[in-house]
Amino acid sequence: MSYYNEQETKRRISKVKELLNTKNIDIALIYYDELNIANGWYITGWCPQFEKGSVLITKNGDTMLLGGPESEPFAKQSSAIKDTRNFTVFMVPDEEYPNAKIIGFKELFQELNKKITVNKIGLVGMNEMPYALYKQLEEGFKGIELVDITEEYLKLRYIKSDWEVEQAKKATQLAYKAYKAMAEKVKAGNREYEVAAAGEAVCRANGANGFAYQTIVGSGIRSNAVVPTATDKIMQNGEMVMLGIAPRINGYAGTFGHTVPVSGKYSEIQKKCLIDMIEVMKEVKENLKIGKSGKDIDKAGRKLYEKGGYLKYMVCPFAHTMGLMEAEAPFFGPNSEDILQKNMIVNVDVSFFGHPQLNGLRVETCYVITENGAQPLSYEMENELFNYIK
Repeated sequence: MSYYNEQETKRRISKVKELLNTKNIDIALIYYDELNIANGWYITGWCPQFEKGSVLITKNGDTMLLGGPESEPFAKQSSAIKDTRNFTVFMVPDEEYPNAKIIGFKELFQELNKKITVNKIGLVGMNEMPYALYKQLEEGFKGIELVDITEEYLKLRYIKSDWEVEQAKKATQLAYKAYKAMAEKVKAGNREYEVAAAGEAVCRANGANGFAYQTIVGSGIRSNAVVPTATDKIMQNGEMVMLGIAPRINGYAGTFGHTVPVSGKYSEIQKKCLIDMIEVMKEVKENLKIGKSGKDIDKAGRKLYEKGGYLKYMVCPFAHTMGLMEAEAPFFGPNSEDILQKNMIVNVDVSFFGHPQLNGLRVETCYVITENGAQPLSYEMENELFNYIK
C-alpha cells in the first residue's frame, strides 16, 4: 500500500520541470525530514523515519531520491520515486551501514553531468535545511550557483486538484467522527490523554496514515497554551476543554477545533463567548470568496472581536490554508495581500487566549473555495459548531 497517486505525481513533477525551465535552473533539490514533511511528500507521497533527505528533479523531469540507507528499502516499497542514492549527511549521526553504498555530492555532480550540464541548482526548504547539508552541497557542486526557490515551489501547492480536495474532505469528515468520540470522553474525573486516545483510535481505525499535529486536549488553564497536547491532568466540572485533532488521509490533513464544558453545560459567560466566536466564524466564512484578500477576510472578523472586547486576547488570525500541513501558506492575516482562488482549502480558525475567566477558546472547521463561495468539507462539523448552543 502506498499513499501517492501516480497521475498526481506526474502532474507535480511536470509543474516543477516547468518552474525550472522558466527560471533557467537545471536541478531542483527539495529538502524534507519528519518535521518538514510536506515539500517532499508533495512529490513522493512518502516520508522516511529517522533520516532526512531530498527529492532531486532535473529540468528534463528526471527524478531521484537522496537519503540514507535505513530508509532506502522503505522508499523503494512506498515512495513514488524509487531511484535512490545514499549520503552520510542524511543519516542518523554515527550510525553505520557497512554494506550500503554511500556517495558524496561530488560523485552525484559527476553522475548528473553525464546527462545534463549543471550550472544552477534551485533549493527548496533552505530555512529548514541543516547547515552541514548546505556546506556539503556547496563543496560537492563547487562553482555551481545555488538559489532559493522555496517560495515559488510553495505556490505550486496553493491551489488543490480535485483529488487533493477529496483527500482533505475525507480527512475532515474523519476528524468529525473523532470529535464525537473525544467529546464523549470529556467528563469530570477523566484524564486528558483518555480524550486524545479516543479520537486517535477512531482515526487509525478508519484509515488515517498519521496526524498533522499532536492531538489537542487542554482543560481549564491549560487551554491558554494555544495548542496544548494531552497530559495526565484530570478534568473538573466548571472547566472547559479545548479539543482538536488532524488526521491525514493519503497525506492530506483534516481538522476541527471546539471547546466544550466538562459538566456538559456551559455557564452563562462561557455560552456568551462561544456564541460570539461562532458569530465571527460565520462572518469570516461569508468573506471566503474568490478574489478576496487576506486583509479583507481579517477585517471582517476583527470588527466583531473589537465589538466584543476580545482583541487584547487575540493571538491567531482567522483563516489559513490547509493541505499536506494542517496550517500552510498562504496565511490570510491582517497584512496579507494573498488572494483567494478556486480550489484553495481554507480553515476558519477563531480563538482567544489569556482571558481572565475563560482562559482559551477555539472553534475551527475547513472549507474549499468554489465559485459559489466556501463549501464545508464536513457539513456535520459546521452544523455542530454553528448550532451547538440553541
